[in-house]
Amino acid sequence: MTGIEIPELSVPNVALVTGANSGIGRATAARLADMGTTVIVGYNSRREMAEEVVSSLQGRGHVAIRIAIDDPKSVTDAAAAVRGKFDSLDALINCGGATTPVAADDLNALTDDIFDRALAINLRGPFAMVRAFRPLLERGNGAAIVNISSIAARTGVGSSLAYIAAKGGLDALTIALAKVLAPKIRVFSVSPAGVDTDFVPNRTRDQLQKVAERLPLGRVTTPDDVARAVIACVVHLTSSTGIVVPVDEGRHL
Repeated sequence: MTGIEIPELSVPNVALVTGANSGIGRATAARLADMGTTVIVGYNSRREMAEEVVSSLQGRGHVAIRIAIDDPKSVTDAAAAVRGKFDSLDALINCGGATTPVAADDLNALTDDIFDRALAINLRGPFAMVRAFRPLLERGNGAAIVNISSIAARTGVGSSLAYIAAKGGLDALTIALAKVLAPKIRVFSVSPAGVDTDFVPNRTRDQLQKVAERLPLGRVTTPDDVARAVIACVVHLTSSTGIVVPVDEGRHL
């Protein structure tokens, strides 16, 4: 015996994952359910896929709820629906997002509409989720928020300048919210790069592999790699808040 007190793991009872019907969100939902967490599968479209995720998860009580994170009414309606089913929320994973690829040097192609949509979905949307679900999270047990960001915020290289700006804002918002919501709620950004999903339209696996070969760890990041980082933040990093966790095979170096 060392006499060192080891804290119990902060496994969430109930967690909400936006964008959970595919990719990183689906992998995160699966990891949470495997730990015994009841998962709220948030989705914007493709309800059938969300229901398929619910049926595939270990355990019981999982539900699918439509949440269009860029629509304020959809977010507030979702918060009311969750409040009607659960007394509290222990984890919010803001995984929903979207991008429209535009070459960085083509400033004219990056229209106001594309820029505004990038900000609405990737920056304002996560904030709207935090604002709406804060009361439930404050009643949670060791509650945590994890925003899925992007290493593009750090490197300045991404699918568009608007997407880079939105994710940079999300990282800054994470730090600010960590101060505002302490001590009841911890807040993190998990910052991946080049994940093997269909998130970026028309990006191929070969393109990902060629980039990966130049990285220190030399491999393509999988959705489960990111999901495990999310779990680490929620469950293990109980003495941390306001930090950005890269999951990028060393791309930021």
